[in-house]
Amino acid sequence: MKLFRLYIFILCNICGLMSFAQISDTIVSTSLDEIVVQAPKVIRKSDMEVYHPSKSAVDNSKNGMQLLRNLMIPTLIVNDALGSISAAGQSVQVRINGRVTTIEQIKALLPETIKRVEWIDNPGLRYNGANYVLNFIVINPTLGGSLMLEGKQAINEKWGYNRTDAKFNVGRSQWSVGGYFKLTDDMKAYREYKETFTYPNGESLTRTETPLGGELDNSQGATWMSYNYIKPDTTVFYVALQANRSFTDKWLYNGLLSLSNGENDINLTDSHGNTGTTPSFSAYLEQHFSNRQTLVVDFSASLYSGHSYSDYVEKTSGSSQLINDVHTYIKDWNQAYGVETNYIKQWRNSRFTAGASYTANRNRSTYKNLDGEIFHQHQDKAYFFTEYFHRINKVSLTGGLGVQYTSFLFKETNQGNHSWNLRPQATLTYSPNLNHQFRLSFTSWQSAPSLAATNIAPQQLDGFQWRIGNPDLQTSSSYMLSLRYSYNLPHVSGSFGARAFSSPNAITPYLYWNNDRLITSYENSKGLDNISFWIAPQIEVIPTWMTVSGTLQYTAERMKGNNYKLYNHCWSGDINALLSHWGFTLGVQYKRAQRDLWGEKISWGEDISIIDLSYNWKDWEFGAGVIMPFGKYDQGSKSLSKWNTNEQHMRLNMRMPYISVSYNLQWGRQKRGTSKLVNADANVNHSTVNGR
Repeated sequence: MKLFRLYIFILCNICGLMSFAQISDTIVSTSLDEIVVQAPKVIRKSDMEVYHPSKSAVDNSKNGMQLLRNLMIPTLIVNDALGSISAAGQSVQVRINGRVTTIEQIKALLPETIKRVEWIDNPGLRYNGANYVLNFIVINPTLGGSLMLEGKQAINEKWGYNRTDAKFNVGRSQWSVGGYFKLTDDMKAYREYKETFTYPNGESLTRTETPLGGELDNSQGATWMSYNYIKPDTTVFYVALQANRSFTDKWLYNGLLSLSNGENDINLTDSHGNTGTTPSFSAYLEQHFSNRQTLVVDFSASLYSGHSYSDYVEKTSGSSQLINDVHTYIKDWNQAYGVETNYIKQWRNSRFTAGASYTANRNRSTYKNLDGEIFHQHQDKAYFFTEYFHRINKVSLTGGLGVQYTSFLFKETNQGNHSWNLRPQATLTYSPNLNHQFRLSFTSWQSAPSLAATNIAPQQLDGFQWRIGNPDLQTSSSYMLSLRYSYNLPHVSGSFGARAFSSPNAITPYLYWNNDRLITSYENSKGLDNISFWIAPQIEVIPTWMTVSGTLQYTAERMKGNNYKLYNHCWSGDINALLSHWGFTLGVQYKRAQRDLWGEKISWGEDISIIDLSYNWKDWEFGAGVIMPFGKYDQGSKSLSKWNTNEQHMRLNMRMPYISVSYNLQWGRQKRGTSKLVNADANVNHSTVNGR
């Protein structure tokens, strides 16, 4: 209710300002050799919003992630402590000069080199299905080398983050090398869990779990090296090697189980996790021709070697008598290859883009618990598209059409499927001036079945629950229509709008009984439909000192599948406050995750709060903060199946004070990093093994 009242207050203030404020530009001034350049703080273009960092935002940042947080972009949730970026509960694709990158590479950016940040909340066909896109435009820095160091450590838990990155320049070439390590070890955890099984004959059984404790391990790291060659306006070449390592990713729960049939005092141990290494390689070439024509080609490849496991044990309390003893162990050796090429032709008020891409996945899974049985799966995806953009005075039009071919095949059984799907897209934008913009857009995309959803190897979850994939799944299509109004007034900016979504053949899990076994499989459902309304204001409470932003969203959903029809209504949102002065930056953040209906389950991510205080001194930054200073950490799910109803809440000891130290050293002259316009998809698959 407090969150709701705050947003009603914000909405009333916005309406008042829009009624009485005169339309004028919010500007920032930059002095360059006695020439003053003035530009809008937020420039709303037909296909993106452009944010120019202020001097105070740069001065109070030591890396690209912190600068992004200080920009306070409405609807965007930037969590520097946990290293995540999201918007309206969905993932955000991050890029540097058009090249898809990682959070770690964003953290490696020097704030002084970031000219602007492009926020694209309606990506076109050339972004191949991304929900949102953040593109950092990096200029040629006057300094030619940099060394960035960062260390962050919790005081009361084995949790921390350490990173280093260095850049060196020789003529038109630039070398970059870096790495990071994220520590999460033996973090105390437990779950609140209760479920009811209903048999086909109408009888039911309820299992109640009393938590006895548990732990979470999630330690990972990566190292990378890249080379850039840039001949301005002619040729760009980029090559990179990277290795990611999941050292340990484990959930372990202990509980005392009681059953409604009178069986009590059953000790339960439920754990699952994975470990693996993923080396990857990418190469990129961009060639410019006369008459504003560009041809770009990108190649990438990756390999995954690792294993996933699940252990589920029930035994009588006070004895070693086993009731259930279930173990699953899958070893993967999976490969992925991708190539993409785009042709781009630009005119003064228009742009034409045509592209093609191909991705191949070759998966090999060995089931140790099935006497070493091996399964091979091949996945192939080809994508072709054309897109045309044209601007006529205050109106911009974008239209495009893509087509995607998807196929997958299990070699051992010769089972599989293939399909062709169309992907139309159109956007109409009207901008009467720089302060106001209206946008109506329609977009579509496809989702191919995952390895877990199609894998025919049976996996036992507990005493009578199993999971079996469906090799007959078809690639699903999704469609979205959105209407948005954006405004930029003195001291107030933001957006509000509505969005309608439909996935008529969404790939979702479903449950059914097979004798005394409850099976979880997957189907092309009868569809998910939802509609959402949101408001995302940003208010400059104290000019250049304090800014408050946030998002409030209401969503209504309907899901239809195998003999069920379900509904879901939820509120979600976030509040962010940032106070900066005298080198100090105080940030406060609270997020209530969106509750999403998918299949017969409602699930949600992290409900989390963070307070962070930092101080900048010369090339150093010193910080301290608390994760979960108020509220109760929660992520979980709720099953609504007529055969199995349950609700689980994952609880972690996340009330963690931490300290951090950052250091930036810069020297010499250096070239700008590569501006990569396309990215071949080579995301390697790996098996997943989950507990009940």
